[in-house]
This record gives sequence, structure tokens and C-alpha cells, in this order.
Amino acid sequence: DYTGINEMIDHGMGDQQTVAALALNAGVDMDMVSDAFSGTLKKSVEEGKVSAAAIDAACRRILEAKYKLGLFDNPYKYCDVNRPKKQIFTKEHRAIARKTASESFVLLKNEGVLPLSKKGTIAVVGPLANTRSNMPGTWSVAAVLDNAPSLVEGLREVVGDRAKVVTAKGSNLIGDADYEKRATMFGRELHRDNRTDRELLDEALKVAAGADVIVAALGESSEMSGESSSRTNLEMPDVQRALLQEFLKTGKPVVLVLFTGRPLVLTWEEEHVPAILNVWFGGSEAAYAISDVLFGDVNPSGKLTATFPQNVGQIPLFYNHKNTGRPLQEGRWFEKFRSNYLDVSNEPLYPFGYGLSYT
Repeated sequence: DYTGINEMIDHGMGDQQTVAALALNAGVDMDMVSDAFSGTLKKSVEEGKVSAAAIDAACRRILEAKYKLGLFDNPYKYCDVNRPKKQIFTKEHRAIARKTASESFVLLKNEGVLPLSKKGTIAVVGPLANTRSNMPGTWSVAAVLDNAPSLVEGLREVVGDRAKVVTAKGSNLIGDADYEKRATMFGRELHRDNRTDRELLDEALKVAAGADVIVAALGESSEMSGESSSRTNLEMPDVQRALLQEFLKTGKPVVLVLFTGRPLVLTWEEEHVPAILNVWFGGSEAAYAISDVLFGDVNPSGKLTATFPQNVGQIPLFYNHKNTGRPLQEGRWFEKFRSNYLDVSNEPLYPFGYGLSYT
């Protein structure tokens, strides 16, 4: 991977010439970016650390790949500016993206709130309700971020004049401004609102007061997940939890549309929120796909590909763990000398493979 050969130096495997030779002799044909091959292999051949035959074999495999891609017939095949105009973001491809996204969402909980009706007034509130740039998810480096409609825009388009969609931000992503800045890099800003938390909350409650149902678009921004985006606290960010609590106090039906790229700790939400739809980050057509599922045009069918814990202290938690010498026995939950916790059960909040549907 990118600079991967040079990174072996920090693993204590030698200087650049040494790790380059190790990589080539192990079968790595291409050095991505780090210049370890171009800068050292000639010297390594001269010193007998790498054979010319090994370099020839690596070159051959690269050239064979280029040949299979048709680059010998047309070296600029993938540089043709007219090609993406015909093949990227087309009507047909967007339809596939919409269908794929809708099939990925996981219905975690539903106490009769979903599916929604395309009528009345729907309040779509939260820091992730009206952001286009966060919809495609992290590492969507070639995406034109402004092409993806926000959840609010998608819902409005889907309901047309049959229902009214109102919105407010309700809260910032996180109370800590510096944390939010780290979580919204690479053009994924949420345009932090400098009003007080109370002012943002009051505006949201005012908007929600006239609605028949509240759709709370909460969770992670796209850059809170993915490479180099670890978190120690996996619960709903502070100001978002406070916003959700206030929505529930209204007595109106609340649907949590959860954006996340990882398992979160949703123990409080599972206990209090009547409907939770985990939408991950669904790509360019996510807003339309979410609308399809919320209104029942598509029956949710996604299943969890990872286990969701009751709290962060249960991690690592997975379905195919090996037994210990003192396994937990049925009916003996708090026996001292068993493999169990003192404060929670051994079970996850949502197990691997979990996922509800409307049927």
C-alpha cells in the first residue's frame, strides 16, 4: 500500500535499501510512492541482494496487468475525459447505487413507528440531517460531494407535495469544537453553528412541535470512521444524546436514523427510542435509499456484519469466540468463578447477523 515498504523501517526491519530488497524478494512487484525501489534496487543488484531476474519478473507481472487492461492498444484509455461522462453517475448506475444502499440498512428496532406515511408534517432534525458532503462516507475521494443530496433534500423529493418536511440542526456534531474539526476533515465540514446548545435545541423543538413525527439524523460524521479515525468512546456524542432525549420528551413518534461506520454503543437508545434505522454511509444515493426504507417502499433487509456491544468494555466481542475453561452456565449468571462480567451479561446488544424487517 501507499508508502507501505518504507513503513517497514519503523518496524525495525532495516534501512530503506534493506526493506526494499525484502519486499521485492517476497513478491511485491510495485512500490507505491515511497521510492524505495527506484532509489535502491540498482544498488541492491550490484551488491547481490536482489537479482535482475526478480526485477524482470516484477516488471513482467505489471506489464501483463497493463496488457490485460488494454493499455498497450490505448495507453490513455483511462484518461479519456469523455469516458466518465458516459459511465459515471449515470441514471442506470445511480439506480443500482440506490437499490444497493437500501439493502444495506439495518433496522435495529421498531415499535410500530415505521414505515412512515407520506403525509402530514415530518421534522428531520440533527447535525446530519442536511449535509451533502457526509452522505458518501469516508474515502470517497473521487466523489463530487455536492452531487449527493442531503437527507432532507432526498425526503422532500420523495414525498413531493404529499407531505411537508421541516428541518433544523438541533445541535452541533460534538460539543467540543476541536474534536468536531478533526471529525470533519477533507471538505466534510458541518459548518459549526456558534449559537449556544440551548439556542440550537430550542429552535429544533420549535420546529418539531408542529410535526407529526420526528426523524433524528444523528451519529457519526463520515470522517469519524475509517483509516486513522479511532475512538475511545463509542456512545452517541454528548450534544446529540441531549437532543434525542428532548425529542423523546415531546411524546411524538421518534425515528433515529443512525449514521455510523462502526458498531456503536446504543444501550440507552435501544431502551428509549422506539425506532432505530442504521444507515451506515450509503453513498451518493443514500438520501433516496433512506427515504425508500422509511416510507416502506423498500422492506429493510440488512443484517449486521459486526457485533454491537452493550458497552465499550465488552470489546473485543464477536460471535465465534472460543470457549474458556470456565464457560458461563445457564442460570448461573453471577457465580463468581465463571467467565462473566459482574455488571452486564455476556451477550451483545445486537449480535452479528441481527436485523429486523417490516414483515
